[in-house]
Amino acid sequence: MAWVESTSASFRARHDSDDAHDARRVLDSLEIVRGRLEDLFPRPPAEITVVLHRSVASLMLTNPALPLLWLSTAPAARRYVAGWAGGGEVHVLAPAVLRARASNVPGSREMLSLSAAVLYTRRVIAENNRDLQGLMTAIRLRRELRWDWLLEGAARWFSGQTGHARPAIARRLREGGTPSFPPGLRDATLLGGTVIDLLSREHGEGAAARFCTRLHPQGARSALTKAFGGRSLADTERAWRSHLARLAGP
Repeated sequence: MAWVESTSASFRARHDSDDAHDARRVLDSLEIVRGRLEDLFPRPPAEITVVLHRSVASLMLTNPALPLLWLSTAPAARRYVAGWAGGGEVHVLAPAVLRARASNVPGSREMLSLSAAVLYTRRVIAENNRDLQGLMTAIRLRRELRWDWLLEGAARWFSGQTGHARPAIARRLREGGTPSFPPGLRDATLLGGTVIDLLSREHGEGAAARFCTRLHPQGARSALTKAFGGRSLADTERAWRSHLARLAGP
């Protein structure tokens, strides 16, 4: 495999020489996502390099924690865990691998095509979240895991992936038990974005952006009560479960 580099105005990509065309499309899509996020998140991370991997094995070598992440994710969402982001790099499966990874249900291919956008958006959100800055690595990791439903959900919603997730959400509700509210670590990938979707529908995109750039010191219950205008957590949970049922419907 011959690694080469492609560039755009704001990004670099490292990839196999045979993936040059796909790499250009990934960079172009990231420029569009970056433009959409600029007004909502004014501090974009600098000098992001996207590394496109031609196999799952190659991707796993860059982050030994990935197998644990896959195992901790609900089966309906595991195929959509396609990379990771940290520092100045985003590691993700190459587009050809993502296309092969897609299922036959509507929305699967579209969700996977947005994998790089999801990972970049998560980096943008982390860069703009004041409560994640200046922390030791271990403390930051624990905090990110605790708030994964918010950080991962916002990344998938703002990147556009949640809009294609109806069949995957329906599968999750059929196959698993009743999801918790807010979604636990197992459901953050697939259902976290539905919380952001509900907030955006009720209070606007700006409110959703503000919500994911702070971590309430008193935890998720207080954060959700404040974000939804003081409405009780029980009432917001009922609204969310109704929203989930609508999203999973035909």
